[in-house]
Amino acid sequence: MAINELGLFLSARRAATRPDDVGVRWSGVRRVPGLRREEVAMLAGVSVDYYARLEQGREDNPSASVLNALSRALGLTVDAHEHLFRLAGATPLAAAAPAPSRVDPSLHRLLDAWPETPAFIINRRLDLLAINPLARALYSPFAEIDNLARMVFLDPAGPTFFDDWNRSAEASVANLRLAMGFDPHDSATLSLLEELRLSPHFAALWRKNDPRGKTHETKVFHHPDIGHLALEFNAFDVHGAPGQQLIVYRAEPGSASDRALRLLASIAATRMRDDEPIEERLGR
Repeated sequence: MAINELGLFLSARRAATRPDDVGVRWSGVRRVPGLRREEVAMLAGVSVDYYARLEQGREDNPSASVLNALSRALGLTVDAHEHLFRLAGATPLAAAAPAPSRVDPSLHRLLDAWPETPAFIINRRLDLLAINPLARALYSPFAEIDNLARMVFLDPAGPTFFDDWNRSAEASVANLRLAMGFDPHDSATLSLLEELRLSPHFAALWRKNDPRGKTHETKVFHHPDIGHLALEFNAFDVHGAPGQQLIVYRAEPGSASDRALRLLASIAATRMRDDEPIEERLGR
């Protein structure tokens, strides 16, 4: 039997939405902290029976107007709103096309042109498709620099490298939830999820069903070679490669993190030079 992803999403978002957040007045004792089905139905302007059928998977073709109403009723973010439409099959078929795994050569050249800026390309399931030397040096405490979610949850370096590990864990799970909305049958993503479920922390966060994309914010890392780094990051969609994003980190100019990042760049450059074959170094 197919999993009712739409119903599971609606149920999880309903449970996570407090009545006070959406202006629902109530009195007495509530058995659940979130909204009741009848309250969501009232806010969305649909019948309780219809909404119940949506959650139970007995109604799988809601109109765009109903989806918009449910999104408003549950106070969904932009990412979650779009995720809801994808789960309901209300987006163009092109949106479900597999994201390319190949990174354009021009982007590789762009990454390499930033020796003092950590930068990399990821796909929707957080695989690192391309990475420049400084970003590789930044993530050097990890055994494998291959997938951000796997690094957060399964690598022993994760809890000490990410200063706010809980925040990084929540963001990783939210990104994977969003990825599942684009292609819930993608075998590579499903395999990754099975692997991540070895972590009880991942399993607990996955049940929250909170899809969210990357946002502009500052992250704090603890690197064994240079100490703490507070880095602002930006995420840019790659034109012509649906699902790929360019992630760029930067430190506040003149800050301790800026000096630490420059030191890391110097260390990375020295190690790259030392790793070169002796013939290449003598031939310079």
